Amino acid sequence: MVPLRSPQEPPHSKEKTMKKIAVIGGGSWGTALAIALTRSRQKHGVSLWVYEADIAERLRTSRINDVFLPGFQVPPEVEVTNVLGEALADADIVLGVMPSAHARKLYAQMLPQLEPRAVFVSATKGLDHTELKRVSEVIQEVVSPQVPTRVAALSGPSFAREVARGDPTAVVIASADRELAAMVQEEFSGPTFRLYTNDDIVGVEFGGAVKNVIAIAAGVCEGLGFGHNTIAALITRGLVEMTRLAVAAGARRETLAGLAGMGDLVLTCTGGLSRNRSVGVELGKGRKLEEIVASTRMVAEGVGTTEATMRLAQKLKVEMPITEQMHAVLYEGRAPKEAIRELMERRLKHE
Repeated sequence: MVPLRSPQEPPHSKEKTMKKIAVIGGGSWGTALAIALTRSRQKHGVSLWVYEADIAERLRTSRINDVFLPGFQVPPEVEVTNVLGEALADADIVLGVMPSAHARKLYAQMLPQLEPRAVFVSATKGLDHTELKRVSEVIQEVVSPQVPTRVAALSGPSFAREVARGDPTAVVIASADRELAAMVQEEFSGPTFRLYTNDDIVGVEFGGAVKNVIAIAAGVCEGLGFGHNTIAALITRGLVEMTRLAVAAGARRETLAGLAGMGDLVLTCTGGLSRNRSVGVELGKGRKLEEIVASTRMVAEGVGTTEATMRLAQKLKVEMPITEQMHAVLYEGRAPKEAIRELMERRLKHE
């Protein structure tokens, strides 16, 4: 919570209390955020919870996440643990960076160990695969019956390696609670990590999730050997799909034209560090999905999100042809080249 001040007190004269941030999820993105938080303008304690006990132990010793983010030192002030209770002890901000498929279970496991004052920031870019909910909705459902719940979502164009390296990066912190968004903006922002606030959490979360589906399609086009014309068309029409679904779910159209929509979509569809795009590239080259997924410990959120997005589009009666074709490739055995042909031969229409 942001400390209250008296009306006579100047905005910047109050003594700030140092907050503790618990980063829950030790993959590449969680590790990168833990590193970035040590560079932010505000001083705070940072703990990083890592699911894999062996990775946590090596990270404590070497200060390098050799599996998910090799080559980057995690500063010594970051407390690394494999025990949820240790990470969450005295935490003012819980920063969730777990895969979306595990979010509901993990927040339930956290529940007995949460501080009543804790607020939540979700940096998970995906949808709940069972209930088709956004992750902020999952947090509200799981946590709010027992703990007062204030939730924000962090999203935008941000490859983990570039954030860890200190490349200038701009992202969005979204919440219907504007005071919460402003507080997180102040706590997380640093010399190379800039946060913009937004009160459209629906649009920001849908942008972060659905762009991964379009990125798989972009990778398929790359793997098939198609050029820039194809990718440009795919990105543009993909943005139309993302916007259509988000607006049907209650988002504002303009949110999807910003960092958490168009910005993240362009990055994920064109950047070589994109896991989702890489899955698509391999599919386009003829490899099977099971083989691709088995070859890495990294999670490509777009694979599960494609299924959830397709079901949600059907529920909301939203037309999403790119998503439909990627679902057919991933889950129905359709050949990638056939999927692209189906898209090109759809009924001609006005843009």
